[in-house]
Amino acid sequence: MALVMYDLDGTLLDTASEIAEATNLTLKEFNLQPVSQNQVRDWIGHGTGWLMKRAWEEQKGSDKANWDEVMARFIHHYEATAGTTSVPFPFVLETLRKARDYGLKQAVVTNKETRFTNRILEKHGLTNLLDMVVCGDTLSVKKPNPAVIQHCLDTMGVAQGEALFVGDSSIDMATAKAAGVLCWAVPYGYNLGRPIEETMPDRIVPDIREVPNFFRHL
Repeated sequence: MALVMYDLDGTLLDTASEIAEATNLTLKEFNLQPVSQNQVRDWIGHGTGWLMKRAWEEQKGSDKANWDEVMARFIHHYEATAGTTSVPFPFVLETLRKARDYGLKQAVVTNKETRFTNRILEKHGLTNLLDMVVCGDTLSVKKPNPAVIQHCLDTMGVAQGEALFVGDSSIDMATAKAAGVLCWAVPYGYNLGRPIEETMPDRIVPDIREVPNFFRHL
C-alpha cells in the first residue's frame, strides 16, 4: 500500500484571496488599514493565528488589544469567506481522481484549523477523494513537527518508504524530512516569499500530475 500526503494551501488550492479578505475585514473592524494579498500569501503556512498576528503587527495594531476578541472576529469573517474565492491549482482534481483509481491512499496534512479545512475541501469536491485529513488542531502538535506525518503512517499502516509528501513550503519540506519520507515541492505555492529551491526537496515538480505515475513505477 502506498500513501501520498498533500499540503493544502499553496499545494492543492490557491486560498490566498479568501484569507486576505477575512484578514482585512478583521483589520477594518479595529480601524487598521488593509494588507495586500501578496503579503498574505507570504504569511500562509503556520496557521491562521500566526498569520493574523503578522497582519496585526504590520499595521501597527495595539499591543494591548484583546487578542481573543481579534481572533474571534477573524474566525467570524473566515467562516464566511472560506471556500468562496479559492480555486484548485491546475491538474489537482484530475490527479487526485487518478491516484484514487490507481488504489493510492491520499491524505491532506495542513496547519489550517479543522472548521475551515473541512469547509474548503467540501466546497471543492475533495473530501471524497481523501482517506485522511490532519489539521492544525487534530493533534497537540502541527507542522513542522514530524508527528503529524507519523500519525498518517501509523493510522494507514504505511511504511516510510511507501509514502510521499507533496508541499509548497519550507515548513512542508522540513516536516517530511524529519519524518523520513520522500518530499516533492511545487514551485507555485506560498513558501513565505522564498524560492522553493532553498528548501532542498527531493524533487521539484511543475504540478502534481506525476504523483500517480511515480507510484506505479515503484
